[in-house]
Amino acid sequence: MSQVEQRLAALGITLPEPGAPIANYVPFVRSGNLVHISGQVSRDATGGIMGVVGTEVDLATAQKAARLCGVNLLAQMKAACGGDLDRVVRVVKLGGFVQAGPEFFDIPQVVNGCSDLMVEALGDAGRHARSAVGVYRLPLNFAVEVDAVVEIK
Repeated sequence: MSQVEQRLAALGITLPEPGAPIANYVPFVRSGNLVHISGQVSRDATGGIMGVVGTEVDLATAQKAARLCGVNLLAQMKAACGGDLDRVVRVVKLGGFVQAGPEFFDIPQVVNGCSDLMVEALGDAGRHARSAVGVYRLPLNFAVEVDAVVEIK
């Protein structure tokens, strides 16, 4: 078991099988040492967290949704690394999208749910640049979506 997976186990996190794309794209693309991971939504085995943040979904639940996105990103990273998360050199950038209601402005606090998980799981290699954007709608009504650029060895 990799060091990263040991950290995840200590956090009580078991990575799911990486999600399959729902349209005409691939889950990740490797170019050199960079892996671009397609957006991962707040989906889990129970269906996930859906709805508009600030009206149907509160801040704490939205942060959990972003954390779910992080779990799904880690699953894709594992696949891109041939099963060995210790090959992750650095999370370069996260792009966070929050399906936000008209009066909801705490977008960065939502995306912290994913950012915090990256650091908890990967240590300093999880520290990253980031965008956090409120959007009108996300695919299938999921509350949060996050994509990533990751350097691997």
